[in-house]
Amino acid sequence: MVDKFMKAALKCAEKAAEEGEVPIGAVVVLDGKIIARGHNRRTKRQIATAHAEIEAIEKACKKLKSWRIPECEIYVTLEPCPMCMGAMLNARIKKVYFGAYEAKGRAMTEALASSNLVNHRIEYEGGVMEKECAEVLSKFFFDMRKREKDC
Repeated sequence: MVDKFMKAALKCAEKAAEEGEVPIGAVVVLDGKIIARGHNRRTKRQIATAHAEIEAIEKACKKLKSWRIPECEIYVTLEPCPMCMGAMLNARIKKVYFGAYEAKGRAMTEALASSNLVNHRIEYEGGVMEKECAEVLSKFFFDMRKREKDC
């Protein structure tokens, strides 16, 4: 089941890439069903918080008519940034699964997941379909550098 949901998150990442965005995708799952999807849209929306996770969490909250979604899990193609981990904690999400690890060390997943900042802790599992998730990002940045070099 985990791979099934990460594949859905990868489809969201591909949609972001098609739009010229950094290819990160996320899906929120409740009772074995995807209830919300999101992909990176910072450039298109010119909003710093338009990360895939935030988009998916907002949609899930609207669908469930609550800012608390404690029975939900989220699958994201890249290790969440501190802002997105904060949103997951605030939404009381049960567990986050992520694909590729943040290579530049900007993530604080372990520290934030167990921090009890909002009287909630979140389970996490990294490296889900890690190779596939990392390849999508690598290809995007390789192609981007190539385009820039060719100009």
